[in-house]
Amino acid sequence: MKAFVSNKRMLMDDEIPGYPLIRRSDDNLVLRSTTEDGRTTNASVPSTMSGKIVASAVFIDFGITDAITDKHREYLASFVISIKKK
Repeated sequence: MKAFVSNKRMLMDDEIPGYPLIRRSDDNLVLRSTTEDGRTTNASVPSTMSGKIVASAVFIDFGITDAITDKHREYLASFVISIKKK
């Protein structure tokens, strides 16, 4: 099954299941896929702040670098999109 994965920093087509390399961003990761029988599904995975990185950004460089690169953000390492059987 194919999936379209995007956020404001990247967009790509990938196979599901898979392990795509995702660029960090402060907006949601948007997933769109089509099943083998033609049904479509949409999902959104929110990004979160890493506590360890946020603390280092505040104390080392006041977050200037991380605010530009979004390195303080991360997505879940693994997630499942459920699709009901037809």
